[in-house]
Amino acid sequence: MTTAIKTLVTEDELLQMPKDGYRYELIEGELRRMAPAGGEHGVLAATFTIALGYFVDLHDLGVICAAETGFTLAKNPDTTRAPDLAFVSKARIPETGIPKGYWSLAPDLAVEVVSPNDTYDEVEDKIALWLKYGTSIVIIINPRRRNVKVYRSLTNINIFNTADTLTLPDMFSGFSYPVAKLFR
Repeated sequence: MTTAIKTLVTEDELLQMPKDGYRYELIEGELRRMAPAGGEHGVLAATFTIALGYFVDLHDLGVICAAETGFTLAKNPDTTRAPDLAFVSKARIPETGIPKGYWSLAPDLAVEVVSPNDTYDEVEDKIALWLKYGTSIVIIINPRRRNVKVYRSLTNINIFNTADTLTLPDMFSGFSYPVAKLFR
């Protein structure tokens, strides 16, 4: 009988990976390769990043992190994920400043845009992981269904359709964004 030995990757090794056109994340030390995002995905992520980023900057609330920003959620084995957009509140930025490497915390807010190759199981796994490690709000932008789901827990979910205006009063008082504007 032959037993395969799985080599686990660390957060430090992930940070040193060569640039080969793919994005990588770690799930319990296992390397996960992701294809570059498509056009629709990129436009949706950028559109929402600009809207929320402007609000966060205007009110000096913290920092917005673009896609490919890694957040190490667990160590030994390491879990490092990168949402399509993240927010870290001013109060949670380390005294030493914004890290050069990965953040050693879960973001206050994680936003994921559903890609054409994402399965709903994969999206649900991401939601559960962010919430498990302390992310307060997870937003899922779904171009297939043309809606935005806001998760505060696995059971506290708000759905915003194209006729609705997205608000997040518990984190961003005064922020509002018409969902139809995302899917124009």
